[in-house]
Amino acid sequence: MKKISISPPVAAVLLAVVLFIFSGFLPNSFGTNTQAAVSQAVNIVRLSVFLGIIAAGQTLIIISGGEGIDLSAGAIVTLSAILTWMIVQGKDERVLPALVAVLLVGAVIGLINGAGIIFLKISPLVMTLGMAGVITGVVIITNHSNTPGRLAPIMTRVIARPLFLGIPGAIIIYVFFAALMWLILERTTFGKNLFAIGVNRVTAKLSGVNVTHMVLGTYALAGALAAFGGFMVVGNTGVVFLSLGQPFLFPSIAAVAVGGTLLSGGKGSYFGSMAGALVLILISSVLTTMQMIDAVRQMVLGATLLIILSIYGRQRGFRQ
Repeated sequence: MKKISISPPVAAVLLAVVLFIFSGFLPNSFGTNTQAAVSQAVNIVRLSVFLGIIAAGQTLIIISGGEGIDLSAGAIVTLSAILTWMIVQGKDERVLPALVAVLLVGAVIGLINGAGIIFLKISPLVMTLGMAGVITGVVIITNHSNTPGRLAPIMTRVIARPLFLGIPGAIIIYVFFAALMWLILERTTFGKNLFAIGVNRVTAKLSGVNVTHMVLGTYALAGALAAFGGFMVVGNTGVVFLSLGQPFLFPSIAAVAVGGTLLSGGKGSYFGSMAGALVLILISSVLTTMQMIDAVRQMVLGATLLIILSIYGRQRGFRQ
């Protein structure tokens, strides 16, 4: 009898559907109200957009192998949100320059991370954790917890509010963003080389892949993606504070793992990371609906992730 197997990304989507249906039976939920259910579903997807965008950079870094995980992503999100807030100053015409500026800053930070890892042989965990501390320190010193600025009206209209047929602009942007990520990973030389260095960097180098350039480019792109995530987050929330990006750090890594990307590198997809982000948002939503205190929510979320990862056989992939 042939064994039926389900890929982790598809399993994550199925789990998200089950969680959503389960949430409908909880008190204070949408119940059997179809309109409320659709509204809730749209809101869940909208919330997953920001985590999914930030998880994009983590997806690239983890696929690249070398025990890579970006612990500076949360700090980059905070920094880019603050920079956006300060540059825009409530003026629509400054939004595009602000976006370009934060993408460049994020890319430079990522490039420094990659340079430390490649040339100084610093562990990715140590390098990105140290960079996170540097960024946080710079933000605190330069702002003193007081950030002058104001969000441009066009950002709220495009990101936070319904833009087309009642669909929030953030979701529409996410669709184009996901398509671009798919093209990068599946239809470009960069994507093919990324999977190659994730499987085996020595073999990839012998095959003609410039591993140094690939690692530098991957970390730079991941930094820019985290910065874009910060730009989107501040456009949705309309406020900035020093710990804005921190809640996205652990979930962005977990979303990649739940979506089926091997932590050892060389195998994964952005579709999986999107599904993983949706699962995490749904779990958080269910726990909130059940009115669990924050400490219990963290415990249940952590335990759930361990169960999911053990089912995927992530331990075998990590030991390889």
